[in-house]
Amino acid sequence: PREEVAYVTCTYRSTCIDQPDFLATVDLNPCSAHYGQVIHRLPMPNLKDELHCAGWGPVCGCFESGAAAKRTKLVLPCLISSRIYVVDVGSQCRAPRICKMIEPVDVFWKCNKGYLAVTHPLPNGDILIANMGDPAGNGKGGFVVLDGETFELKGNWENECEVPPTGYDFWYQARHNVLVSSAGLVPKVAGRGFNPDDFKKGIFGRRLNVWNLSCRSLTQCFDLGEDSLPLNVRFLHNPDAAEGYVACALSGAVFRFYKSCEANNWAVEEVICIPPKEVSGWIMPKMPAFIADLVISPDDRFLFISNWLHGDIRQYELSRNCKPRLVGQVFVGGSILRGGPVTVCRDEELKCQPEPLVVKCKRVYGGPATLQLSLDGKRLYVTNSFYSTWDRQFYPSMVKEGSVMLQLDVDTDKGGLTVNKNFLVDFGKEPHGPCLAHEIRFPCGDAKS
Repeated sequence: PREEVAYVTCTYRSTCIDQPDFLATVDLNPCSAHYGQVIHRLPMPNLKDELHCAGWGPVCGCFESGAAAKRTKLVLPCLISSRIYVVDVGSQCRAPRICKMIEPVDVFWKCNKGYLAVTHPLPNGDILIANMGDPAGNGKGGFVVLDGETFELKGNWENECEVPPTGYDFWYQARHNVLVSSAGLVPKVAGRGFNPDDFKKGIFGRRLNVWNLSCRSLTQCFDLGEDSLPLNVRFLHNPDAAEGYVACALSGAVFRFYKSCEANNWAVEEVICIPPKEVSGWIMPKMPAFIADLVISPDDRFLFISNWLHGDIRQYELSRNCKPRLVGQVFVGGSILRGGPVTVCRDEELKCQPEPLVVKCKRVYGGPATLQLSLDGKRLYVTNSFYSTWDRQFYPSMVKEGSVMLQLDVDTDKGGLTVNKNFLVDFGKEPHGPCLAHEIRFPCGDAKS
């Protein structure tokens, strides 16, 4: 079915507005009088959580039980406070409510983990949440587990001796008994802002980790390059496919990982590399292609990436045994816009700096961060808050004006992206002031479920 509402995580952290984060319900029905508007807000009971990612509780998919469960619970781990909220969206999909809360002290004492990031349901129905650090903010990867029925905190997923130095995202293929996770960065250092002096100090992760899903053991590690910062991991949606992609934020590279000819071994190869731009008026002489998100269409035909610093969204066509082919590109903001403080001195791709984007009379600030794709692959939604501390550093105008949610029309025949000028969710007009919007989820299903 076509998506009719979206749940969007919104934070007030780093905005100087002393209000709790909230989960926004956005109307996506073009026939509705409230199309493109926030129709409900669910405030959290605490301040400065930084709602970041959101994931579903037990839902239909590759479940051992084979049950076609509905998406009735949304799990909201907090990136900064390490708190976990469980939200009931099944009783009233347009007016969700909090049904459970796990306090940070429980996560700290039971798991010795903190800075919670990405959530996915496991094949057995439990909930797996990747973390970025320990309670003190030092780098520490791994996962915590919630019971799929009670949502009680069960403990750590992996063996203590196999904890990666950092963590952020993960994805799995149950039929191949494999889970792949990315590296992330050290939370307490990232919390001070992006600093070029942090390069070559091990602050920014570089590993891709391969796990045995049933044994919960680390089997392989791949070094994707110093300070590459691999964040987003996606398998192809075909449950038989032994192939996926990981996007590296700071190196601008996308790697394909796949099962090699050797039994149970995996391999990686670089398939996309977006070159940096030589600039003036910025904190470094070269601006990297900061890949903030990656999504694959449900039919496994297209791959989309958001380039948060440069400001473009790219569509690549995937084909077997071949590198992805760029078939669509559109700029929706970014740091290299014409008339801004940054001047591009040398660009391997563009002949001139792109123009600012205006949708429904609103100038769009910031760069594309989080992506979400409709089930038919024809509508790509995007928000432009990556992480509140870095938002404030790189895009202070966005923090002041509030972030937005845009919709792009996707050409699923030949490829191509076009901004829908009739759709704009303006989070700068929230009752308590401008806020920062990040994750997008559809109760009917989406390309990240």
